[in-house]
Amino acid sequence: MENELRFAVLIDADNVSEKYIKIILEETANNGVATYKRIYGDWTSSRMTSWKSVLLDNSIIPMQQYSYTTGKNATDSAMIIDAMDILYSDTVDGFCIVSSDSDFTRLVARLREQGKQVIGMGESKTPQPFISACNQFKYLDLLYEQKAAEEAAESAEQKGTAKTAKTKEKAKTANRKTKQQQDLEKKRQKDLNRVRNTIDAIMEQFSDEDGWIFSGKLGDQLSKRMPDFDVRNFGFSKFTAFIKSLGSYEYNEIKDSNNQKQIYFRRK
Repeated sequence: MENELRFAVLIDADNVSEKYIKIILEETANNGVATYKRIYGDWTSSRMTSWKSVLLDNSIIPMQQYSYTTGKNATDSAMIIDAMDILYSDTVDGFCIVSSDSDFTRLVARLREQGKQVIGMGESKTPQPFISACNQFKYLDLLYEQKAAEEAAESAEQKGTAKTAKTKEKAKTANRKTKQQQDLEKKRQKDLNRVRNTIDAIMEQFSDEDGWIFSGKLGDQLSKRMPDFDVRNFGFSKFTAFIKSLGSYEYNEIKDSNNQKQIYFRRK
């Protein structure tokens, strides 16, 4: 517990839905402990009503920022000021900036210049400059969709395979892809092509004379070159299974002197 990284979680309520809160906190917990949990918005607005019970349940502090001018996002300035105050208090090791707004790109760069770890979280529409500025970036909509699919599959398994006319109609409706789902699939395919190209470039640079590269090295380099890389975005839970699924790489498993499995890949 003492060695866990401390994070300040700052959420832009104007650009993030309350349905993602569980994922936001889980992803933060995977990296450390949230010592600050703050969310920014105009809480006098009816748009924020859906957030209120979520804040109480998860002990998140709402930071009031009035919308002085129509069309201007005042929460950006409030988040940036607070982030800098927290930075100079030197009470955290990193920040989790939750927004799909590119206006935080310079803030993220500044936090990293001070040696802080920065995890960005937002939807797939987040501009690339903000994504690239972070150490890691998590697509909330992709993770949410993946989690929902897993829960639906588990629920279906528990209920059995018997189908009535009503359940068949529900399944038929569920199979109709929304435009959002179609856009997500297009993004997955685009990202998959980007991953393949990056893997090939890493192997070209770091593989041994026989073309093999240690899976740990490959994963580390992928994360450094693609902050938004996450095997869960492609429906996998394990890195090795994801690389195997690409069908372009050989797999080799070797036991080291401590009898521990070491996994290597190379191009076919």
